Amino acid sequence: MTTSRIAERKERDKQARRAQIISAARRIAELEGWANVTVRRLSEEISYSQPVLYAHFGSREGILAAIAVEGFGELGIALEKARKRAKGGNAVESIVAAYLQFAAASPALYEVMFLLNLSVPFGQADTPPELRFGFAQLLELFQGQSARAELVAELFWASLHGIADLTRTKRLPPSRQKERVKKLVELFTFPG
Repeated sequence: MTTSRIAERKERDKQARRAQIISAARRIAELEGWANVTVRRLSEEISYSQPVLYAHFGSREGILAAIAVEGFGELGIALEKARKRAKGGNAVESIVAAYLQFAAASPALYEVMFLLNLSVPFGQADTPPELRFGFAQLLELFQGQSARAELVAELFWASLHGIADLTRTKRLPPSRQKERVKKLVELFTFPG
């Protein structure tokens, strides 16, 4: 019994350190950008040696990938809430608003999720459940409305991502955002 409790405590400590590392990395990225999220900087920030960080994640990319996966979990939850909240209204419109709000509210997190070249698998057997869950929220919008629901969900996601990223980088004029969003909703709302 004592061995079991010790193992449980060690696992809790390990998870707490992991969460602390991820939290510190996210904080640095939001304030200073991902280029400043280095193993050395994290080690200094949280007072753990670099080997401890490597033991948890293997590399800087491992840390960033863990943050991206965590972000997909957060995005999935936001999209699920939006979809469920829209029971009487337009779920597509609700998802669009939630997605764009997520991207605007967490630009560094959105960047690590989508724009940094990480080896997080998409659409494969080893795709993390957080990514599958997020995509399932988009797919749910089109189930039963299209023979190619997965393809429609992918195109919808691509449109959302394009608007989010082009808005973030100020490539699209903000004055037309409402019009842009309205047209996107029209394009992806199928007659019931």
